[in-house]
Amino acid sequence: MVVLLCLSAGAMVARAEDPYLFFTWNVTYGTISPLGVPQKGILINGQFPGPNINSTTNNNIVLNVYNNLDEPFLLTWSGIQQRKNSWQDGTLGTMCPIAPGTNYTYHFQVKDQIGTYFYYPTTSTHRAAGGFGGLRVNSRLLIPVPYADPEDEYTVLIGDWYAKSHTQLKNFLDSGRSLARPDGVLINGKSNKAKDSDKPLFTMKPGKTYKYRICNVGIKNSLNFRIQGHPMKLVEMEGSHTVQNVYDSLDVHVGQCYSVLVTADQEPKDYYMVASTRFTKQVLTTTAIISYTNSKGPASPELPPAPEGWAWSLNQYRSFRWNLTASAARPNPQGSYHYGQINITRTIKLVNSAHRDSGKLRYSLNGVSHVNPATPLKLAEYYQVPEKVFQYNIISDEPPAKIEQVKQAPNVLNVTFRNYVEIILENHEKSIQSYNLDGYSFFAVAIEPGRWTPEKRSNYNLLDAVSRHTIQVFPKSWAAIMLTFDNAGMWNLRSELLENRYLGQELYISVVSPERSLRDEYNVPDSTQLCGVVTGLPKPPPYTI
Repeated sequence: MVVLLCLSAGAMVARAEDPYLFFTWNVTYGTISPLGVPQKGILINGQFPGPNINSTTNNNIVLNVYNNLDEPFLLTWSGIQQRKNSWQDGTLGTMCPIAPGTNYTYHFQVKDQIGTYFYYPTTSTHRAAGGFGGLRVNSRLLIPVPYADPEDEYTVLIGDWYAKSHTQLKNFLDSGRSLARPDGVLINGKSNKAKDSDKPLFTMKPGKTYKYRICNVGIKNSLNFRIQGHPMKLVEMEGSHTVQNVYDSLDVHVGQCYSVLVTADQEPKDYYMVASTRFTKQVLTTTAIISYTNSKGPASPELPPAPEGWAWSLNQYRSFRWNLTASAARPNPQGSYHYGQINITRTIKLVNSAHRDSGKLRYSLNGVSHVNPATPLKLAEYYQVPEKVFQYNIISDEPPAKIEQVKQAPNVLNVTFRNYVEIILENHEKSIQSYNLDGYSFFAVAIEPGRWTPEKRSNYNLLDAVSRHTIQVFPKSWAAIMLTFDNAGMWNLRSELLENRYLGQELYISVVSPERSLRDEYNVPDSTQLCGVVTGLPKPPPYTI
């Protein structure tokens, strides 16, 4: 259910509030058959994938989630920055999970953002069962976008998938085992083995242009996406308008989203959308059908080929550029923010690694494998009892020269409010990594093979790197991101790969405003559920202006 409340002009003058969107979601188990075989999935209002959220810049979203599962549940809104409001971020470091048989109402604003995003569960291995869906933030009518309005917009959620239940996958990981390769690939919750997969997923009118919002909501694998006979013009990436290059296919790494324009200018018939795994010994592929409204025949069985090797993918990343003249959520051009001229105040270098601890697999950053305590980190900090839950800065800004043994503990870094920080993500492993940072978008200034040294800064793109919230790191390579930590709160930097995140490859960044002012951070909501050591504690004095 969704209700849109728009205030009258007079009320808007008096209260200056933005429109509200209201949702009620019932989260349940249900039988799904995405690979043609019945399995237990997580449904939202009976749907797999879950409902799309269609919002506009500055809308307030009020979303009441009823957890009808038999285990705790949380949703995060990947890419939504939650300005001053990490209370609603939906990670285990910021919120108590919604207990079975109870509900919680999220209340957040898509403040000063546009773009293509998605939501998904952060609890347990629920992401491997469903509970995910698309989230779009449209530009306000007052702010022009750098392309003509499309005839229609379609959300395309691609991802790898396991035939085993999320409980079985959790048991594998808890026993210290790695997950085997996935069993298939889905497009909007279906593979080409699913029922009704021979019916069109989308239709296009001849001569019209459509926007496709593509997100990799998967578990393990980067995917290549392409449309038979139709090039794709890239126009937006995770909240930033891009230089409008045209691509025959796009590598979409786990957690990443792209918006492309596709024109129906080919022979009127059916065409396949194709999603296939990248960097895997055995390539898994699925298809879905796009049909012209005056289609005169089936799609050709000859699928467009996928690229090979990660050098191709690296070169494609290097072709992505920020559109410096377009206005994003605000009327000022994106290029008016000269990020390359800001002095770096701190460099944090993070190296991911895999270890066996008492025979069980763990993943770490700088030798620490994160463990979620019973008390959310943000609540422990706000209630001024962090010492009962975690220690700050148990890793340093440089990785240890050699990691003899992984330490399992909550991994929390302090970063000074409004500091401009460079983060290096270095991958010594043989598999690709993908990272997401909540609360922010960052400038992805470089990805290169080898090891990072300060001299590598001469290769950074300091003019038009795309501002985004996820970044891939290729095998034996590094990535550099830069951002101003101007959003007070507790923010999750995590591997988007389910296995790695579940087994510790994540950390939290605490950004505290010394002013304790509502200008910098909202007070804890009255509806916040308490758990762990903060249960029953008196609420600290509220922030003031």
